[in-house]
Amino acid sequence: MGIRILEGYGLTETTPVVTGNKPTFIKPGTVGPAVKDTEIKIAENGEILIKGPQVMKGYYKNEEATKEAFTEDGFFRSGDMGVIDEDGYLKITGRLKDILITSGGKNISPQNIENSLQASNFIEQVAVIGDNRKYLSALIVPAFETLENWAKEQGIQFKDRKDLISNDQVIKVFETEVEDKTKNFARVEQIKKFKLLETEWSQETGELTPTMKLKRRVINQKYAKEIESMYPSD
Repeated sequence: MGIRILEGYGLTETTPVVTGNKPTFIKPGTVGPAVKDTEIKIAENGEILIKGPQVMKGYYKNEEATKEAFTEDGFFRSGDMGVIDEDGYLKITGRLKDILITSGGKNISPQNIENSLQASNFIEQVAVIGDNRKYLSALIVPAFETLENWAKEQGIQFKDRKDLISNDQVIKVFETEVEDKTKNFARVEQIKKFKLLETEWSQETGELTPTMKLKRRVINQKYAKEIESMYPSD
């Protein structure tokens, strides 16, 4: 369509721009380098730290929250995680509060894995599970229109969605998709088991925020039975 898109990054507390891709040098998948007079760095835990004239002075009449929001050397704690590449371009990798810590003590950002899995034509929604667990698993909502069309082409008979996701051929498709979309991740980031769900997540049913982010606590509670079935020895 001839529309040039320049991705950038910022928060309400940074009014709001911190980084932005340059028209002369666009790197897809990044949010660009820091804007003028702004410094960004990555903390040891992967959090993006920001210092610059656009950063707020503090939260109104809340000294405690303000103190928690800044490092001792004056950098604002964004709560986001990222990496800075060789060109100084920032890539967002997830939210610090969403980090999963496995029973083996490994810190894992589920959003990276979820984004990769959602690149599959067969996967509509996914939540990676693994906090305090021995390995990672996933709850997957299939892209049912794609899946149903594929199933019909394959001559697979099914009464409803529940019947469809129980089919061995369908499960095999998702095994292949999961393996393919996570092959470049570290061993501890591999999905060992998954469950296919018959109902999409939405704001109305409680699994998504107004900005379409996963409500992980709600999902963990609502699908506790399905999750526990993937960890029989825990």
